[in-house]
Amino acid sequence: MELLLLSNSTLPGEAYFAWPKPHVQPFLTGKRRIAFVPFAAVDEQQDAYVERMSDLFGEWNCETIGLHRESDPVKTLSTCDAVAIGGGNSFLLIRSLYRSGLMRALQPLVKEGMPYLGWSAGSNVACPTIMTTNDMPIVEAPSLKALNLIPFQINPHFTEATIAGHGGESRSQRIAEYLAMHPHMPVVGLREGSLLHVHKDQMELIGKDMTIFRRGSEPEVITAGTKLRIDLRPLAPAH
Repeated sequence: MELLLLSNSTLPGEAYFAWPKPHVQPFLTGKRRIAFVPFAAVDEQQDAYVERMSDLFGEWNCETIGLHRESDPVKTLSTCDAVAIGGGNSFLLIRSLYRSGLMRALQPLVKEGMPYLGWSAGSNVACPTIMTTNDMPIVEAPSLKALNLIPFQINPHFTEATIAGHGGESRSQRIAEYLAMHPHMPVVGLREGSLLHVHKDQMELIGKDMTIFRRGSEPEVITAGTKLRIDLRPLAPAH
C-alpha cells in the first residue's frame, strides 16, 4: 500500500494546501488521473470542491475526476491512477461511500497498490472505523465501519488545547472514552500540519509530533521523522 494520511489540508494564515504540497506532489508524480471523492462536503459544495482540487492537481499535470459526477463511480475509479478523499464531515462521507459502492471497491484497489491520499475525514475513513472523528453526525450512516487500511484509529486535528470557561471534554478525554469501550484499538492523535506516509507495512511521521493512546498506558509521544511499523511498533534497528 501507499497511503498519505494528512491531519488537515490547510494551516491558518496559509494558502490552501500550502503545507502538504511538498509531500503530496512527489506522492502523485506520474499519476495522470486522480479520482477525487468530495462526498465529505454537502451536495451544493461538491462541484466547487472538485474544481479547487482540479486547480491544485493540475499544477502537477494531473487530471482530476470528480466521482460524484460519474454514473458508475466504481467503474471510473478503476480507470484512475490514484484516489484522493477530501475532508469535511465524516458521516456524510461514509454514507456516500456505502451508497455508491466505493466502500467495497476501494479497499482491494488500495491494498493492491493504488495510491491513497486523504485528509481529515479522508484519513478517518482509512481507519477501521470513523469512531474517532471530531465531526457531528449530521446524517445517519449505514455503518461506522470504514476501509480498515490501517490497524489503528486516527484523531485528526488533534490538540490538547481547551477553551477557558468551557466545560466540554478535551480531545484526550474523548479518546479515553473511546478506549474504555474499545480497549484493544490504539488511537493516534495527529496534529495539524502532520501526516503519516504509509509504505507497505511501514510508515513515517512527517510534520509535528503525534501522540499514541492505548488503554492502560500513558500516552506515548512520537517525534516527527520517526519511522514505525504499521502496527505502531518501532522499526527494528538496522544491522
